[in-house]
Amino acid sequence: MTSEALRGNALGDPHVRPLFVWTPESYDAEPERRYPAVYLLQSHTGKVRAWFNVSPFDREFVDVLDAELRPEAVVVLVDAFTAYGGSQFVDSPAIGRYHTYLCEEVVPFVDASFRTLAAREHRGIGGKSSGGFGAFASTVLRPDLWGAFAWHAGDALFDVTLRMEFAPAAKALRDRYAGSWDAFFADFRSGRPTLANRTDALLLSVYALAAAFSPRADGGVDVPFDPDTAEVVPEVWERWLAWDPVRLAPLHAPTLRALRGIWIDAGRSDEYALDLGAVALRRALANARVPDEIVRFELFDGGHRGVSFRYPLAVEWLVERLSP
Repeated sequence: MTSEALRGNALGDPHVRPLFVWTPESYDAEPERRYPAVYLLQSHTGKVRAWFNVSPFDREFVDVLDAELRPEAVVVLVDAFTAYGGSQFVDSPAIGRYHTYLCEEVVPFVDASFRTLAAREHRGIGGKSSGGFGAFASTVLRPDLWGAFAWHAGDALFDVTLRMEFAPAAKALRDRYAGSWDAFFADFRSGRPTLANRTDALLLSVYALAAAFSPRADGGVDVPFDPDTAEVVPEVWERWLAWDPVRLAPLHAPTLRALRGIWIDAGRSDEYALDLGAVALRRALANARVPDEIVRFELFDGGHRGVSFRYPLAVEWLVERLSP
């Protein structure tokens, strides 16, 4: 679909984006029927077509929908890939207006093109890692649109999880690029194999987060640590912390209490300690008096990767919660 919100973005990324919409078997057989909708967001460096790419012996996500899950819902797969690997699904002058794209363009397009139950009570959103953060942020920023969300090891508890990446990022920047982000990106975009260096993913992730959470109005980026020592720059770091779901939860308590469902899970061996973020977010919801009966919380055996089996479980639960 063509996005006016993404047209002319700072990175020059495409404003024409793929959008995949799955409909259940009953959709054509019952032409008067309307369905709840579940939107799924990719993680950092994830492209929407990754839903159709699987490891050997695994099935595509859509095959699971067709053959096993068969939810009585419309499932929407959203693309938000950028030159920095992702957008956190927020509006940023350094990346683009991805929150606006999702909420003001994709949702109305789907409702106009498919027989959805076009009300917040019947619309949910979910994702993993950056996509999990995007699901939470979209819900609290636009409570008129979303009635439930699923959060798979999403970014949260920034002081513990995201902050621990600053020291290794500073060292990688020093040792490989003389402390220069420009030198890193010149090398990264030089035509060499992408993500070939073991520190590529780390540096790309940290900078992409800064582009989302601490952009400058002119499209530049403020990084929240001193590149020589990894010491936090307080005024920039506070801008990141303002996005932390653990901090946002009490500020949006009425919205969260009014939801039909909240799914939170993470692997106990998550390499980015986002299982600790999951626990902290669950505690923040409890402190905000979000009813236990609308929250599904689970720590499972696994890490941050190779957990695609969690998506169908959450979709099934969300559809149950969002159905009339």
